[in-house]
Amino acid sequence: MQRVFSSGSFLRFYVLLGLALLVMFAMALAGRSFIEQVRREDYREQLAALPMSLMTRRLADTPVEQRSDLLDRFSERLDLKLTLLPIADADLGYFERSRLEQGKILVAEDPWLLQQRLPESTQLLQALLADDWSEHQWHGSISLLGDWLARTPLDERESLIDELRSGSWPLQLLATVPDRLTAEQQTLLVSGGVVTQLVSDKLSITLLYQLPGESAWLQAGPISRGDTLPLNLHLPLLVGLMIVLSLIIYLIMRSIEERMARLELAATRIASGRLETRVKVESGDFLGRLGMAFNGMANQVQSLLRGQQEMIRAVSHELRTPVARIRFAVQMVEDMTDQPAIRRQLQGIDADIAELDELVDEILTYARLGGETINGAELETGLVDCRAMAERVIDTLSPLHEGLTLALTQGDEVELLAEPRYLQRALQNLVGNACRHAKARVVIRLWDEPRLVRIDVEDDGLGIPPEARADIFKPFARLDDSRARSSGGYGLGLSIVQKIMASHGGSVTVDTSPHLGGARFTLLIPRRDPPA
Repeated sequence: MQRVFSSGSFLRFYVLLGLALLVMFAMALAGRSFIEQVRREDYREQLAALPMSLMTRRLADTPVEQRSDLLDRFSERLDLKLTLLPIADADLGYFERSRLEQGKILVAEDPWLLQQRLPESTQLLQALLADDWSEHQWHGSISLLGDWLARTPLDERESLIDELRSGSWPLQLLATVPDRLTAEQQTLLVSGGVVTQLVSDKLSITLLYQLPGESAWLQAGPISRGDTLPLNLHLPLLVGLMIVLSLIIYLIMRSIEERMARLELAATRIASGRLETRVKVESGDFLGRLGMAFNGMANQVQSLLRGQQEMIRAVSHELRTPVARIRFAVQMVEDMTDQPAIRRQLQGIDADIAELDELVDEILTYARLGGETINGAELETGLVDCRAMAERVIDTLSPLHEGLTLALTQGDEVELLAEPRYLQRALQNLVGNACRHAKARVVIRLWDEPRLVRIDVEDDGLGIPPEARADIFKPFARLDDSRARSSGGYGLGLSIVQKIMASHGGSVTVDTSPHLGGARFTLLIPRRDPPA
């Protein structure tokens, strides 16, 4: 992947967060305006609840021919313009008609217009008030109700009050005069007036009226314009804000998660050896800076490893020239002398040269495998018969270890897609390592599993201590008791095996052989689908 800088997405995270805050602020303002509008309408309905309920109840109980006179008295007492008309003739919308059907009161301002349907009737009472709602309508409503209660039998008064109690106008009959009344207020009550009490800390209003000719007082209220939102407004507001905030947070976190997932994928690919992988940098925020730092680290690691591989290949190739010249000189000296002692020395030198040549070949193989992993080159795979491959390894190594028994367990044919030359090299390195440390037997076992092929190489040697198993796959690493020249090996064989397994997407592990008691090396090669 290449590094890509997009100016259009610069600081996208902060812009998105700023937009989210602006949206939340706008929603808060809109919600506040909506709530205030609902509260104003609710307060207006509270003010109109008592007089409208009183008039509609009285009109419903009055014969049709007497309703006109009653409307005139109500109009004069309340300073309202009252009319009765059929609901079908009123200019109402669907929701307004629904509210009227539920017995609700419709209130409109500029001018004030009150509408309520008469109980069990198709007629609609309209009350028009040019000015704002004032004490005149409150006092008139309470005096009308008090006069009505005075003409109502005592046993029916409570039921009548229950029917008229609506909104925030609590109604009750008091047998004693309320406390905290001044002398002027008591005089006003006796003379048939209405007393208004105001509680300033709660902004609530209470109306008192003495029933004519009785020692009973009608109290309406207290009524106040609530300072707290009702539950039916609190809950939708909170739920709406939480949904919007959750959606914004989800979108922001999903963007961050997607970019972090790409960073994780790039790190995984680099860990698997594909050092050409780079992170796509989309903006200059903290994740963009993290991606830039990650790409810089990957460039540095790739450059260092490439330089190391080039140096190893160059040194290995350069070593072949002096080694060839030394071998040629030794052969010339051997041809020029017949002395047995000199010939023995020359044969030792020739053996050392062969060992050095083999070491150079191992180093070149290790460097070549590392280079393929770094450059991300795909192996040329083919169908490999694992049993035939194991038999070829046994045929190759058996003559070199005549004192050992090399065996392949019986089983079915096992085939998989792999690079034949490298896979055989890995198995041959494991078998050769087992032969150097075995006492009498080396066994190869093949396991055909659904998703992978498993190859075990076991010996009856001393085994490998658990604390040393993680180090034996490092280049030039050997156990302390196998550093003698007689044991052979250069410490690169197992490293080459690990490189080959990594290039195939597999792994190599070591533990204790349950059958022979020595070491057991296991190759795990995943199955691949054949190319189309």
